[in-house]
Amino acid sequence: MFMDRTDKTPASRPPVVAVIGGGYSGAAVALHLAQAPGAPRIVVYEPRPEIGRGLAYSTPDPDHRLNVPDHKMTLISQQPTHFHDWLASAQAPRLPAGSATLAGEIFAPRAVFGQYVAAVLAPLVADGTITHRQAEVTAVHHEAGGFAVQDRSGQILRADCVVLAVSHPPPFLPPELNSLADDPALIVNSADPAALAGIAPQDRVLIIGSGLTSADILATLMRQPVRAPVHVLSRHGLRSQPHGPKQPETCADFATDPAKTALALLRRVRAAVRDEAARGITWHAVFDRLRAQGPAIWAALPQPERRRFLRHLRALWDIHRFRIAPQTHAAVVQAEQARRAFFHAAHLVAAERQADGIVVTIRPRRDTRLAHLKVDRVVLATGPAHAQVIAGNPALAGLADQGLVQPDPLRLGIATALDGRAIGTDGPVPGLYVAGPLARGTVGELMGVPEVTAWAEHVAAQILAALPAVAAQG
Repeated sequence: MFMDRTDKTPASRPPVVAVIGGGYSGAAVALHLAQAPGAPRIVVYEPRPEIGRGLAYSTPDPDHRLNVPDHKMTLISQQPTHFHDWLASAQAPRLPAGSATLAGEIFAPRAVFGQYVAAVLAPLVADGTITHRQAEVTAVHHEAGGFAVQDRSGQILRADCVVLAVSHPPPFLPPELNSLADDPALIVNSADPAALAGIAPQDRVLIIGSGLTSADILATLMRQPVRAPVHVLSRHGLRSQPHGPKQPETCADFATDPAKTALALLRRVRAAVRDEAARGITWHAVFDRLRAQGPAIWAALPQPERRRFLRHLRALWDIHRFRIAPQTHAAVVQAEQARRAFFHAAHLVAAERQADGIVVTIRPRRDTRLAHLKVDRVVLATGPAHAQVIAGNPALAGLADQGLVQPDPLRLGIATALDGRAIGTDGPVPGLYVAGPLARGTVGELMGVPEVTAWAEHVAAQILAALPAVAAQG
Protein backbone atom coordinates (compact mmCIF):
# COMPACT_ATOMS: atom_id res chain seq x y z
CA MET A 1 0.00 0.00 0.00
CA PHE A 2 1.38 3.39 -0.97
CA MET A 3 1.65 6.14 1.60
CA ASP A 4 0.29 9.57 0.68
CA ARG A 5 3.46 11.65 0.86
CA THR A 6 3.55 12.60 -2.81
CA ASP A 7 5.56 15.03 -4.93
CA LYS A 8 3.29 17.98 -5.69
CA THR A 9 3.78 19.15 -9.26
CA PRO A 10 1.74 21.61 -11.36
CA ALA A 11 -0.48 20.41 -14.15
CA SER A 12 1.96 21.84 -16.72
CA ARG A 13 4.97 20.10 -15.21
CA PRO A 14 7.74 18.87 -17.52
CA PRO A 15 7.92 15.13 -18.19
CA VAL A 16 9.54 13.15 -15.37
CA VAL A 17 11.91 10.24 -15.86
CA ALA A 18 12.76 8.14 -12.80
CA VAL A 19 15.99 6.15 -13.02
CA ILE A 20 16.10 3.33 -10.49
CA GLY A 21 19.74 2.65 -9.78
CA GLY A 22 22.57 5.16 -9.98
CA GLY A 23 25.47 2.91 -10.81
CA TYR A 24 27.18 3.16 -14.18
CA SER A 25 24.16 2.13 -16.26
CA GLY A 26 21.75 4.53 -14.57
CA ALA A 27 24.30 7.35 -14.57
CA ALA A 28 24.92 6.95 -18.29
CA VAL A 29 21.20 7.07 -19.14
CA ALA A 30 20.70 10.11 -16.90
CA LEU A 31 23.65 11.92 -18.49
CA HIS A 32 22.40 11.42 -22.04
CA LEU A 33 18.87 12.44 -21.10
CA ALA A 34 20.23 15.57 -19.39
CA GLN A 35 22.34 16.59 -22.39
CA ALA A 36 19.36 16.64 -24.75
CA PRO A 37 17.64 19.94 -25.64
CA GLY A 38 14.50 20.37 -23.57
CA ALA A 39 15.56 17.61 -21.20
CA PRO A 40 12.88 16.11 -18.95
CA ARG A 41 13.08 16.25 -15.18
CA ILE A 42 15.41 13.40 -14.21
CA VAL A 43 15.31 11.77 -10.79
CA VAL A 44 17.94 9.14 -10.00
CA TYR A 45 17.38 6.81 -7.05
CA GLU A 46 20.75 5.74 -5.67
CA PRO A 47 21.35 4.94 -1.98
CA ARG A 48 25.07 5.71 -2.24
CA PRO A 49 26.29 9.29 -1.65
CA GLU A 50 27.26 9.76 -5.32
CA ILE A 51 25.76 8.81 -8.64
CA GLY A 52 27.94 6.69 -10.87
CA ARG A 53 29.98 4.47 -8.59
CA GLY A 54 27.51 1.64 -8.07
CA LEU A 55 28.68 -1.78 -7.01
CA ALA A 56 31.41 -2.15 -9.62
CA TYR A 57 33.25 1.10 -8.98
CA SER A 58 32.81 1.52 -5.24
CA THR A 59 35.64 -0.79 -4.23
CA PRO A 60 38.38 1.16 -2.42
CA ASP A 61 41.01 -1.50 -3.10
CA PRO A 62 43.70 -0.07 -5.41
CA ASP A 63 44.45 -3.58 -6.72
CA HIS A 64 40.91 -3.89 -8.09
CA ARG A 65 41.62 -2.45 -11.51
CA LEU A 66 39.73 -1.80 -14.70
CA ASN A 67 40.36 -4.68 -17.06
CA VAL A 68 40.24 -2.27 -20.02
CA PRO A 69 42.79 0.49 -20.72
CA ASP A 70 41.84 4.13 -20.24
CA HIS A 71 41.45 4.98 -23.92
CA LYS A 72 38.63 2.43 -24.31
CA MET A 73 36.53 3.71 -21.38
CA THR A 74 34.11 6.59 -21.85
CA LEU A 75 30.67 7.87 -20.86
CA ILE A 76 30.24 9.38 -24.33
CA SER A 77 30.71 7.15 -27.37
CA GLN A 78 31.45 10.11 -29.63
CA GLN A 79 34.30 11.13 -27.32
CA PRO A 80 36.31 7.91 -26.94
CA THR A 81 39.13 9.64 -25.01
CA HIS A 82 36.76 11.26 -22.49
CA PHE A 83 38.05 9.23 -19.52
CA HIS A 84 41.64 9.43 -20.74
CA ASP A 85 41.39 13.23 -20.95
CA TRP A 86 39.78 13.43 -17.49
CA LEU A 87 42.68 11.47 -16.01
CA ALA A 88 44.97 14.29 -17.18
CA SER A 89 42.75 16.99 -15.67
CA ALA A 90 43.01 18.69 -12.29
CA GLN A 91 39.89 16.82 -11.11
CA ALA A 92 41.53 13.42 -11.35
CA PRO A 93 43.38 11.88 -8.39
CA ARG A 94 47.00 10.82 -8.48
CA LEU A 95 47.13 7.25 -9.76
CA PRO A 96 48.91 4.53 -7.76
CA ALA A 97 52.37 3.58 -8.92
CA GLY A 98 52.32 0.92 -11.60
CA SER A 99 48.98 1.95 -13.12
CA ALA A 100 50.54 2.49 -16.56
CA THR A 101 52.09 -0.26 -18.66
CA LEU A 102 55.30 0.08 -20.67
CA ALA A 103 53.09 0.60 -23.72
CA GLY A 104 51.59 3.67 -22.07
CA GLU A 105 48.13 2.22 -21.40
CA ILE A 106 46.60 3.02 -18.02
CA PHE A 107 44.71 0.36 -16.08
CA ALA A 108 43.30 2.54 -13.33
CA PRO A 109 41.78 1.34 -10.06
CA ARG A 110 38.05 0.87 -10.49
CA ALA A 111 37.41 3.45 -7.78
CA VAL A 112 39.06 6.07 -10.00
CA PHE A 113 36.65 5.30 -12.83
CA GLY A 114 33.79 5.64 -10.35
CA GLN A 115 35.19 9.03 -9.35
CA TYR A 116 35.24 10.03 -13.03
CA VAL A 117 31.58 9.13 -13.55
CA ALA A 118 30.56 10.91 -10.34
CA ALA A 119 32.55 14.00 -11.38
CA VAL A 120 30.84 14.17 -14.78
CA LEU A 121 27.37 13.89 -13.18
CA ALA A 122 28.09 16.22 -10.23
CA PRO A 123 27.51 19.55 -12.06
CA LEU A 124 24.18 18.29 -13.39
CA VAL A 125 23.15 17.34 -9.87
CA ALA A 126 24.37 20.66 -8.49
CA ASP A 127 22.35 22.75 -10.96
CA GLY A 128 19.20 20.65 -10.51
CA THR A 129 19.19 19.11 -14.00
CA ILE A 130 19.41 15.72 -12.29
CA THR A 131 17.88 15.11 -8.88
CA HIS A 132 19.68 12.54 -6.75
CA ARG A 133 17.43 10.81 -4.24
CA GLN A 134 19.64 8.90 -1.86
CA ALA A 135 17.07 6.21 -1.26
CA GLU A 136 16.14 2.68 -2.25
CA VAL A 137 13.02 2.16 -4.35
CA THR A 138 10.68 -0.37 -2.79
CA ALA A 139 7.75 -0.30 -5.23
CA VAL A 140 6.74 0.92 -8.67
CA HIS A 141 3.04 1.03 -9.49
CA HIS A 142 1.67 1.46 -13.00
CA GLU A 143 -1.21 3.92 -13.03
CA ALA A 144 -3.07 6.22 -15.42
CA GLY A 145 -0.60 8.79 -16.69
CA GLY A 146 2.54 6.85 -15.89
CA PHE A 147 4.04 5.37 -12.76
CA ALA A 148 4.18 5.95 -9.02
CA VAL A 149 7.66 5.31 -7.64
CA GLN A 150 7.88 4.78 -3.89
CA ASP A 151 11.11 4.80 -1.89
CA ARG A 152 11.82 3.29 1.49
CA SER A 153 10.79 6.50 3.30
CA GLY A 154 7.33 6.24 1.76
CA GLN A 155 7.76 9.24 -0.53
CA ILE A 156 6.12 8.85 -3.93
CA LEU A 157 7.22 10.34 -7.25
CA ARG A 158 4.84 10.50 -10.21
CA ALA A 159 6.87 9.68 -13.31
CA ASP A 160 6.08 9.46 -17.00
CA CYS A 161 8.91 7.00 -17.64
CA VAL A 162 10.88 4.64 -15.44
CA VAL A 163 14.32 3.24 -16.23
CA LEU A 164 15.31 0.01 -14.50
CA ALA A 165 19.05 0.19 -13.87
CA VAL A 166 19.21 -1.82 -10.66
CA SER A 167 22.40 -3.27 -9.23
CA HIS A 168 23.81 -6.69 -9.98
CA PRO A 169 22.36 -9.36 -7.66
CA PRO A 170 24.80 -11.31 -5.47
CA PRO A 171 26.09 -14.69 -6.66
CA PHE A 172 23.84 -17.73 -6.44
CA LEU A 173 24.80 -20.08 -3.62
CA PRO A 174 25.62 -23.48 -5.14
CA PRO A 175 23.48 -26.20 -3.55
CA GLU A 176 26.67 -28.06 -2.64
CA LEU A 177 27.37 -25.22 -0.17
CA ASN A 178 23.91 -25.11 1.40
CA SER A 179 25.35 -26.50 4.63
CA LEU A 180 27.38 -23.28 4.94
CA ALA A 181 24.50 -20.89 4.22
CA ASP A 182 24.54 -19.43 7.74
CA ASP A 183 28.22 -19.99 8.43
CA PRO A 184 30.25 -16.77 8.96
CA ALA A 185 33.14 -18.46 7.17
CA LEU A 186 31.22 -18.17 3.88
CA ILE A 187 31.59 -14.87 2.00
CA VAL A 188 28.86 -14.52 -0.61
CA ASN A 189 29.35 -10.84 -1.39
CA SER A 190 33.04 -10.43 -2.10
CA ALA A 191 32.39 -6.83 -3.21
CA ASP A 192 32.02 -5.90 0.46
CA PRO A 193 35.49 -4.58 1.47
CA ALA A 194 34.88 -5.49 5.11
CA ALA A 195 34.33 -9.11 4.16
CA LEU A 196 37.75 -9.52 2.57
CA ALA A 197 39.38 -7.45 5.30
CA GLY A 198 38.15 -10.03 7.79
CA ILE A 199 40.25 -12.80 6.23
CA ALA A 200 43.27 -13.34 8.45
CA PRO A 201 46.73 -14.26 7.06
CA GLN A 202 46.55 -17.70 8.67
CA ASP A 203 43.13 -18.48 7.13
CA ARG A 204 43.13 -21.15 4.47
CA VAL A 205 40.92 -19.79 1.71
CA LEU A 206 38.93 -21.38 -1.10
CA ILE A 207 37.69 -19.09 -3.91
CA ILE A 208 34.87 -20.54 -6.01
CA GLY A 209 35.29 -19.20 -9.55
CA SER A 210 38.40 -18.31 -11.55
CA GLY A 211 37.37 -15.20 -13.50
CA LEU A 212 38.15 -11.53 -13.00
CA THR A 213 36.48 -11.31 -9.58
CA SER A 214 38.56 -14.23 -8.37
CA ALA A 215 41.73 -12.54 -9.62
CA ASP A 216 40.82 -9.35 -7.75
CA ILE A 217 40.30 -11.30 -4.54
CA LEU A 218 43.59 -13.10 -5.01
CA ALA A 219 45.44 -9.83 -5.62
CA THR A 220 44.00 -8.46 -2.37
CA LEU A 221 44.97 -11.51 -0.34
CA MET A 222 48.47 -11.65 -1.79
CA ARG A 223 49.28 -8.29 -0.21
CA GLN A 224 49.53 -10.15 3.10
CA PRO A 225 53.28 -10.87 3.32
CA VAL A 226 52.84 -14.27 4.95
CA ARG A 227 49.62 -16.16 4.52
CA ALA A 228 48.18 -19.64 4.24
CA PRO A 229 47.62 -21.05 0.73
CA VAL A 230 44.67 -19.92 -1.36
CA HIS A 231 42.82 -22.47 -3.50
CA VAL A 232 40.87 -21.40 -6.59
CA LEU A 233 38.23 -23.78 -7.91
CA SER A 234 36.31 -23.75 -11.20
CA ARG A 235 34.64 -26.45 -13.23
CA HIS A 236 36.65 -25.92 -16.42
CA GLY A 237 39.83 -24.53 -14.91
CA LEU A 238 39.70 -21.67 -17.40
CA ARG A 239 41.10 -18.25 -16.49
CA SER A 240 40.77 -14.76 -17.91
CA GLN A 241 43.37 -14.21 -20.62
CA PRO A 242 45.85 -11.32 -20.68
CA HIS A 243 45.77 -8.45 -23.16
CA GLY A 244 47.61 -8.80 -26.44
CA PRO A 245 50.12 -6.63 -28.29
CA LYS A 246 49.31 -3.54 -30.30
CA GLN A 247 48.58 -4.80 -33.79
CA PRO A 248 46.50 -4.14 -36.92
CA GLU A 249 42.79 -4.80 -36.90
CA THR A 250 41.55 -8.12 -38.16
CA CYS A 251 40.09 -8.56 -41.64
CA ALA A 252 37.45 -10.90 -40.21
CA ASP A 253 33.79 -9.97 -40.64
CA PHE A 254 31.09 -11.71 -38.64
CA ALA A 255 28.22 -9.26 -39.27
CA THR A 256 27.88 -9.81 -43.01
CA ASP A 257 25.78 -12.92 -43.53
CA PRO A 258 26.10 -13.76 -39.81
CA ALA A 259 26.15 -17.34 -38.58
CA LYS A 260 22.74 -18.83 -37.77
CA THR A 261 24.00 -21.51 -35.39
CA ALA A 262 26.43 -21.61 -32.49
CA LEU A 263 28.48 -24.30 -34.27
CA ALA A 264 28.73 -22.25 -37.46
CA LEU A 265 29.84 -19.24 -35.42
CA LEU A 266 32.50 -21.32 -33.64
CA ARG A 267 33.84 -22.58 -36.97
CA ARG A 268 34.02 -19.04 -38.38
CA VAL A 269 35.87 -17.80 -35.32
CA ARG A 270 38.36 -20.67 -35.45
CA ALA A 271 38.95 -20.05 -39.15
CA ALA A 272 39.46 -16.34 -38.54
CA VAL A 273 41.93 -16.97 -35.71
CA ARG A 274 43.83 -19.40 -37.93
CA ASP A 275 43.90 -17.00 -40.91
CA GLU A 276 45.01 -14.04 -38.79
CA ALA A 277 47.72 -16.09 -37.10
CA ALA A 278 49.21 -16.66 -40.58
CA ARG A 279 49.39 -12.84 -40.89
CA GLY A 280 51.07 -12.53 -37.48
CA ILE A 281 47.92 -11.22 -35.75
CA THR A 282 46.82 -12.76 -32.45
CA TRP A 283 43.36 -13.94 -31.45
CA HIS A 284 42.83 -10.70 -29.53
CA ALA A 285 42.00 -8.79 -32.72
CA VAL A 286 39.43 -11.41 -33.75
CA PHE A 287 37.67 -11.19 -30.39
CA ASP A 288 37.73 -7.41 -30.55
CA ARG A 289 35.86 -7.66 -33.86
CA LEU A 290 33.43 -10.18 -32.37
CA ARG A 291 32.73 -7.75 -29.55
CA ALA A 292 32.22 -4.80 -31.91
CA GLN A 293 29.83 -6.80 -34.09
CA GLY A 294 28.17 -8.52 -31.14
CA PRO A 295 24.64 -7.10 -31.60
CA ALA A 296 24.45 -8.28 -35.23
CA ILE A 297 25.87 -11.70 -34.35
CA TRP A 298 23.46 -12.17 -31.44
CA ALA A 299 20.44 -10.95 -33.41
CA ALA A 300 21.08 -13.58 -36.10
CA LEU A 301 21.02 -16.50 -33.67
CA PRO A 302 17.59 -18.06 -32.95
CA GLN A 303 16.74 -18.59 -29.28
CA PRO A 304 17.73 -22.30 -29.28
CA GLU A 305 21.12 -21.38 -30.73
CA ARG A 306 21.61 -18.60 -28.21
CA ARG A 307 20.91 -21.14 -25.49
CA ARG A 308 23.36 -23.56 -27.08
CA PHE A 309 26.00 -20.82 -27.22
CA LEU A 310 25.55 -20.07 -23.51
CA ARG A 311 25.71 -23.73 -22.57
CA HIS A 312 28.76 -24.72 -24.61
CA LEU A 313 30.73 -21.59 -25.54
CA ARG A 314 30.09 -19.02 -22.85
CA ALA A 315 33.06 -20.05 -20.68
CA LEU A 316 35.44 -19.77 -23.66
CA TRP A 317 33.93 -16.43 -24.68
CA ASP A 318 34.22 -15.00 -21.18
CA ILE A 319 37.92 -15.73 -20.68
CA HIS A 320 38.87 -14.21 -24.06
CA ARG A 321 36.49 -11.29 -23.96
CA PHE A 322 36.94 -10.32 -20.25
CA ARG A 323 40.72 -9.92 -20.24
CA ILE A 324 42.69 -9.37 -17.11
CA ALA A 325 44.64 -6.19 -16.35
CA PRO A 326 48.40 -6.76 -16.79
CA GLN A 327 49.13 -5.80 -13.18
CA THR A 328 46.53 -8.23 -11.84
CA HIS A 329 47.69 -10.97 -14.18
CA ALA A 330 51.26 -10.55 -12.94
CA ALA A 331 50.09 -10.82 -9.32
CA VAL A 332 48.17 -14.03 -10.05
CA VAL A 333 51.06 -15.62 -11.96
CA GLN A 334 53.50 -14.71 -9.20
CA ALA A 335 51.21 -16.18 -6.55
CA GLU A 336 50.93 -19.45 -8.46
CA GLN A 337 54.66 -19.69 -9.14
CA ALA A 338 55.41 -19.06 -5.46
CA ARG A 339 52.92 -21.81 -4.54
CA ARG A 340 50.83 -19.35 -2.57
CA ALA A 341 47.86 -20.04 -4.85
CA PHE A 342 46.65 -23.35 -6.28
CA PHE A 343 44.15 -23.70 -9.13
CA HIS A 344 41.80 -26.65 -9.45
CA ALA A 345 39.68 -27.69 -12.40
CA ALA A 346 37.05 -29.66 -10.55
CA HIS A 347 33.39 -30.01 -9.68
CA LEU A 348 32.21 -29.00 -6.24
CA VAL A 349 30.63 -31.98 -4.47
CA ALA A 350 29.99 -31.03 -0.83
CA ALA A 351 31.17 -28.96 2.12
CA GLU A 352 31.18 -30.03 5.76
CA ARG A 353 31.89 -27.90 8.82
CA GLN A 354 34.30 -29.56 11.23
CA ALA A 355 35.88 -28.35 14.46
CA ASP A 356 39.16 -27.40 12.79
CA GLY A 357 37.79 -25.98 9.55
CA ILE A 358 35.64 -26.76 6.54
CA VAL A 359 36.22 -29.90 4.47
CA VAL A 360 35.31 -29.27 0.83
CA THR A 361 34.91 -32.33 -1.35
CA ILE A 362 35.69 -31.92 -5.05
CA ARG A 363 35.86 -34.18 -8.10
CA PRO A 364 38.75 -33.19 -10.38
CA ARG A 365 37.85 -32.74 -14.03
CA ARG A 366 38.01 -35.94 -16.06
CA ASP A 367 38.50 -38.02 -12.91
CA THR A 368 36.07 -40.20 -10.98
CA ARG A 369 38.02 -40.03 -7.72
CA LEU A 370 37.15 -37.49 -5.05
CA ALA A 371 39.59 -35.09 -3.41
CA HIS A 372 39.30 -33.00 -0.26
CA LEU A 373 40.41 -29.50 0.67
CA LYS A 374 40.47 -28.26 4.26
CA VAL A 375 39.92 -24.50 4.48
CA ASP A 376 38.85 -21.81 6.94
CA ARG A 377 37.03 -19.46 4.56
CA VAL A 378 35.03 -19.94 1.35
CA VAL A 379 34.54 -16.97 -0.99
CA LEU A 380 32.08 -16.94 -3.90
CA ALA A 381 33.39 -15.38 -7.10
CA THR A 382 30.97 -16.95 -9.56
CA GLY A 383 29.43 -13.71 -10.83
CA PRO A 384 26.00 -12.15 -10.35
CA ALA A 385 22.94 -14.43 -10.30
CA HIS A 386 21.05 -12.46 -12.94
CA ALA A 387 18.36 -15.13 -13.12
CA GLN A 388 17.37 -14.18 -9.55
CA VAL A 389 17.28 -10.42 -10.07
CA ILE A 390 13.49 -10.05 -10.22
CA ALA A 391 12.75 -12.19 -7.19
CA GLY A 392 15.53 -10.55 -5.19
CA ASN A 393 14.46 -6.94 -5.76
CA PRO A 394 11.14 -5.76 -4.22
CA ALA A 395 10.48 -3.13 -6.89
CA LEU A 396 11.07 -5.62 -9.71
CA ALA A 397 9.05 -8.31 -7.94
CA GLY A 398 6.15 -5.86 -7.66
CA LEU A 399 6.38 -5.02 -11.36
CA ALA A 400 6.37 -8.74 -12.14
CA ASP A 401 3.20 -9.17 -10.06
CA GLN A 402 1.60 -6.46 -12.22
CA GLY A 403 2.65 -8.31 -15.37
CA LEU A 404 5.01 -5.52 -16.40
CA VAL A 405 8.35 -7.37 -16.28
CA GLN A 406 9.42 -10.97 -16.68
CA PRO A 407 12.71 -12.86 -17.07
CA ASP A 408 14.11 -13.05 -20.57
CA PRO A 409 13.95 -16.52 -22.16
CA LEU A 410 17.61 -17.17 -21.39
CA ARG A 411 17.29 -15.93 -17.79
CA LEU A 412 20.12 -13.45 -18.21
CA GLY A 413 18.02 -10.59 -16.87
CA ILE A 414 14.77 -8.88 -17.86
CA ALA A 415 12.90 -9.47 -21.14
CA THR A 416 13.54 -6.35 -23.20
CA ALA A 417 12.43 -5.11 -26.61
CA LEU A 418 14.90 -3.76 -29.15
CA ASP A 419 13.85 -0.21 -28.27
CA GLY A 420 14.76 -0.82 -24.61
CA ARG A 421 11.22 -1.22 -23.25
CA ALA A 422 10.53 -3.96 -20.75
CA ILE A 423 8.37 -6.75 -22.17
CA GLY A 424 5.46 -7.59 -19.89
CA THR A 425 2.87 -10.31 -20.23
CA ASP A 426 1.00 -8.18 -22.81
CA GLY A 427 4.07 -7.04 -24.73
CA PRO A 428 6.39 -4.01 -24.50
CA VAL A 429 5.33 -1.63 -21.72
CA PRO A 430 5.11 2.06 -22.70
CA GLY A 431 7.34 4.17 -20.51
CA LEU A 432 9.21 1.32 -18.79
CA TYR A 433 12.82 0.81 -19.93
CA VAL A 434 15.71 -1.50 -19.06
CA ALA A 435 19.29 -0.21 -18.89
CA GLY A 436 22.57 -2.02 -18.48
CA PRO A 437 23.37 -5.76 -18.34
CA LEU A 438 19.80 -6.73 -17.44
CA ALA A 439 18.94 -6.26 -21.14
CA ARG A 440 21.64 -8.56 -22.47
CA GLY A 441 19.25 -11.39 -23.31
CA THR A 442 18.14 -9.12 -26.18
CA VAL A 443 21.33 -7.20 -26.90
CA GLY A 444 23.93 -9.93 -26.37
CA GLU A 445 27.23 -8.59 -25.08
CA LEU A 446 26.28 -5.94 -22.51
CA MET A 447 28.70 -6.18 -19.60
CA GLY A 448 31.56 -3.94 -20.74
CA VAL A 449 31.56 -0.16 -20.44
CA PRO A 450 31.58 0.54 -24.22
CA GLU A 451 28.50 -1.63 -24.74
CA VAL A 452 26.70 -0.29 -21.66
CA THR A 453 27.41 3.27 -22.84
CA ALA A 454 26.07 2.60 -26.32
CA TRP A 455 22.92 0.96 -24.92
CA ALA A 456 22.40 3.87 -22.50
CA GLU A 457 22.61 6.32 -25.40
CA HIS A 458 20.10 4.22 -27.32
CA VAL A 459 17.68 4.00 -24.38
CA ALA A 460 17.94 7.74 -23.72
CA ALA A 461 17.16 8.50 -27.38
CA GLN A 462 14.17 6.16 -27.31
CA ILE A 463 12.82 7.79 -24.14
CA LEU A 464 13.19 11.31 -25.54
CA ALA A 465 11.37 10.30 -28.72
CA ALA A 466 8.61 8.50 -26.82
CA LEU A 467 7.90 11.06 -24.07
CA PRO A 468 5.29 13.05 -26.02
CA ALA A 469 3.40 9.85 -26.90
CA VAL A 470 3.64 8.53 -23.36
CA ALA A 471 2.33 11.81 -21.99
CA ALA A 472 -0.55 11.79 -24.49
CA GLN A 473 -1.62 8.34 -23.28
CA GLY A 474 -2.03 9.80 -19.79
